[in-house]
Amino acid sequence: MPTETFEFQVEARQLLQMMIHSIYSNKDVFLRELISNSSDALDKLRLEVLRDDTLGVDVSDLHIGIETGEDPRTLTVRDNGIGMSYDEVVQLIGTIANSGTAKFLKELKESKDVDNEGLIGQFGVGFYAGFMVAEEVTLLTRRAGESKGTRWTSTGEGTYTLEAVEDAPQGTAVTLRLKPADAEDQLFDYTSPWKIREIVKRYSDFITWPIRMAAADPQSGEGAEDGEDGARPEPETINSMKALWARSRDEVTDEEYHELYKHISHDWADPLETVRMQAEGTFEYQALLFIPSRAPQDLFTQGHKRGIQLYVKRVFIMDDCEALLPEYLRFVKGVVDAQDLSLNVSREILQQDRQIQLMHRRLVKKVLSTVKEMMSAHADRYATFWKEFGKVVKEGLLSDFENRDAILGVSSFASTHDKDELTTLQQYVERMKEGQQHIFYMTGESRAAMENSPHMEAFRARGVEVLLLTDPVDEVWVEAVPEFDGRQLRSIAKGEADLDTEEEKKEVEGEREKRQQEYAGLLTWMTEQLSEDVKEVRLSSRLTVSPACVVSDSDDVTPALRSMYRAMGQEMPQTKRILELNPDHPLVDGLRKAQAERDSDPGLAETAELVYGMALLAEGGELSDPSRFTKLVAERLERTL
Repeated sequence: MPTETFEFQVEARQLLQMMIHSIYSNKDVFLRELISNSSDALDKLRLEVLRDDTLGVDVSDLHIGIETGEDPRTLTVRDNGIGMSYDEVVQLIGTIANSGTAKFLKELKESKDVDNEGLIGQFGVGFYAGFMVAEEVTLLTRRAGESKGTRWTSTGEGTYTLEAVEDAPQGTAVTLRLKPADAEDQLFDYTSPWKIREIVKRYSDFITWPIRMAAADPQSGEGAEDGEDGARPEPETINSMKALWARSRDEVTDEEYHELYKHISHDWADPLETVRMQAEGTFEYQALLFIPSRAPQDLFTQGHKRGIQLYVKRVFIMDDCEALLPEYLRFVKGVVDAQDLSLNVSREILQQDRQIQLMHRRLVKKVLSTVKEMMSAHADRYATFWKEFGKVVKEGLLSDFENRDAILGVSSFASTHDKDELTTLQQYVERMKEGQQHIFYMTGESRAAMENSPHMEAFRARGVEVLLLTDPVDEVWVEAVPEFDGRQLRSIAKGEADLDTEEEKKEVEGEREKRQQEYAGLLTWMTEQLSEDVKEVRLSSRLTVSPACVVSDSDDVTPALRSMYRAMGQEMPQTKRILELNPDHPLVDGLRKAQAERDSDPGLAETAELVYGMALLAEGGELSDPSRFTKLVAERLERTL
């Protein structure tokens, strides 16, 4: 097959130009990324052989090799791992639009920190970091089990070439034709053995595969000398290959933990928290988990990869093992190494495996207890955690009944108590007024909208704290969680607003009965006039300023929740709501008097319609006939001129 030349897409060219012109001052990271890719390829081959014993490949000496050359100055990182087919090269290497290039470029342009290394790893374009130090990059690869290989070459200037290769070794080799060293630009001599050792020790010492560096040329003055027979000495292994999760805490530095996290997560920012576990006894396993410091871009997108890396006796078995942690902890990264599982285990078997289920329960409890400790001991780190992952964690309130109390215990919410600080449910309970029986909350799109809602008036007047819930998941979990610490969670936009103590109810009982009698005619008449839209019109105990508000019955689904289900393709039966009137408002009192005198006046029916429409708009609802409402308002305004 002849060599073919292809053009990069526009965004790919822009990205490569940024790499070529050194967007990062720390260029050493290119080697870390290439070694990480090789490690992944070796993991995948080991797993493929376990699943397919007919593959016919030798896995007795899987390793990563680093070689340098002086003329021309080159650095090669090779592995004898899974390799890639021609089609895979085209898909994964030839076009980088698959790597989220557009989003990467947007983030890069908006970033004020030119050394924000997290962007490369976050968008999966780490391979292209090689262009920071290379004038030309060549990739030679052959997939295990195939006879032909593929060579990909590019200078990053706008085109790349592809050709089939007959005699390519199994695995992948990336060769960089290096730029001249430039100390001012922090572009080091990457043919220097000591520099390579330094980078490997800093970033990749924990890699479980041997990283071997070929002995240096004796004429360069570095490295070992030739033997007596003139043969070149064997390559030396330059990483320790020690599994960090199997070493005691005092043997491992935070920096080493952070590098492992970056290796398995492809995030270049340090983790927020490191979680260690070691279970001994009849079922032994070790776990090293990490809570990231920021949410990935695709956290809420379908197909987001989640799960923990699973090892059995230090042998990599599975990436993204979903059976180890629930969906609502999908942001947690890490490694679990079990001693007693089968090496040939499938995802389907894992879902039913008793030992996996036991690990699942223990890991969940450990993660949640770690967050709880962070909450009390490191408030700033907890604040970051909740800002990044609070929406996801609250999903667990709908699915993880066993740990519901623990999830509530690590959750924080905005409330009317403090406009800047969040509150826990326990703190809310401790501040409850004497005689208050319930934890009150309101759901809505924004804090401002809820604070200005008519539903809030009586609670504000009495100084009763209300939780302000703005996340979409809040609409769902508050319906599923009946109580906390023996206190019911109650929406201030549903049912009756029962804020009076028993003593207060007795004091105003006579006044209420009098009001009810005075307004009985208006309430009955308005219920009839608005029967297509409301199930009842009643006097309100929650309004102090507004003339009216619309509320749902205690057991009814809220309009926002109904809209959410509709967006997911699930239609729910329509339910009529309740219109509440403020008897102390001049408009409502005037309407009562007018209705008593001339209830057949069509203008009064229009007024009732306007009152209902205004109540809907005040809560952010939608009018069934906006044009009619506008017409009625215009006519009323015209009469006042």
